[in-house]
Amino acid sequence: MKIVIAVDSFKGSLSSIEAGKAIEEGIRRVYLNSEIVVKPLADGGEGTVEALIADLNGKLRTIKVAGPLGEMVDCCYGIIESKTMAVIEMAQSSGLTLVPESKRNPLYTTTYGLGQVIKDAINQGCRRFIIGIGGSATNDGGIGMLQALGFELLDEDGKQVDFGALGLKQLKIIKTSKVLPVIKECDFMIACDVNNPLCGPLGSSYVYGSQKGANKELIVQMDKWLNEYAILSKEICPLANMNYPGAGAAGGLGFAFLTFLNAKLDSGIKLILQEINFEEEVKDANLIITGEGSLDFQTTMGKAPIGVAKLAKKYNLPVIAFAGSISNDANICNNAGINAYFSILRNIVTLPEAMNKERAKENITNTVEQVFRLWKIREDHI
Repeated sequence: MKIVIAVDSFKGSLSSIEAGKAIEEGIRRVYLNSEIVVKPLADGGEGTVEALIADLNGKLRTIKVAGPLGEMVDCCYGIIESKTMAVIEMAQSSGLTLVPESKRNPLYTTTYGLGQVIKDAINQGCRRFIIGIGGSATNDGGIGMLQALGFELLDEDGKQVDFGALGLKQLKIIKTSKVLPVIKECDFMIACDVNNPLCGPLGSSYVYGSQKGANKELIVQMDKWLNEYAILSKEICPLANMNYPGAGAAGGLGFAFLTFLNAKLDSGIKLILQEINFEEEVKDANLIITGEGSLDFQTTMGKAPIGVAKLAKKYNLPVIAFAGSISNDANICNNAGINAYFSILRNIVTLPEAMNKERAKENITNTVEQVFRLWKIREDHI
């Protein structure tokens, strides 16, 4: 029997590979000689760098870049030398978690650090990029990133505009003559699981502005500035489309990637599964195991376990999921390809106790063992 394990991280507790190995141990207690393949998994958010470098024999690189408020922060990203590819999580340089709640204000937060990471990766020989853009602290339309890559975003006096959405207010001229020439050789694949346009009631400012610290008045202003930015961009790039699904992702960063870097926006889990050649492992498998820290209705909205389940169903394979917590509405996952799911919690504990690394490993392994004892009874009676 061949079993393929692909679980997302149990955030705050176990990495994808740690959870996968714990599941493998539970299976081995019942099926000692089965072929078991553990594939690291992520959906483009936290853990994407770790998962891809683990599966593709990559390496971590840490550099200092400008954080969302302009201060220097340490940023880790992955380099896959065999693919001349960089794997980047935008949140590492420009994420909301890097900004104290009292200082959250998208008028000043910038994506400049992300551009610095891309530039560093280019200098390391990378020409392909997978970039997850979830969890941003910004609403600058990606102009900070563009500035770091050599684009000139100028005010009416011909000076570089300020960082943040404030820069959009000042923006009057866009020049591309000083852009890094090598950018034309680069292929950007953006992990994006939202479909928001750049502007309007469903745009980045109105939908996400408040969680980044904007009040109602600023939200209206930022939406206006993004609209003016899109009109100005269209003069440079006639195909610029502010209504393209995902253009409003990460405070308009999606629009900058689409318009100026000829990027492709796609489902995060779809991109990851393609890169790790997951389908090749699935083709001749008998059973697929997936899971994540919390299984609920949001799991069906582009998260890793459902991406795994959809691909498994292409080959009519059964799918079992394991999770730390399971909500009452998780049964929607059954309709999305997960045949059965199980919580690894075995008794009443506090949240810190449940997330303890060693306890979580033990809980996963013991729960998986019992599920597979039942599976074996089923097999023995077929």
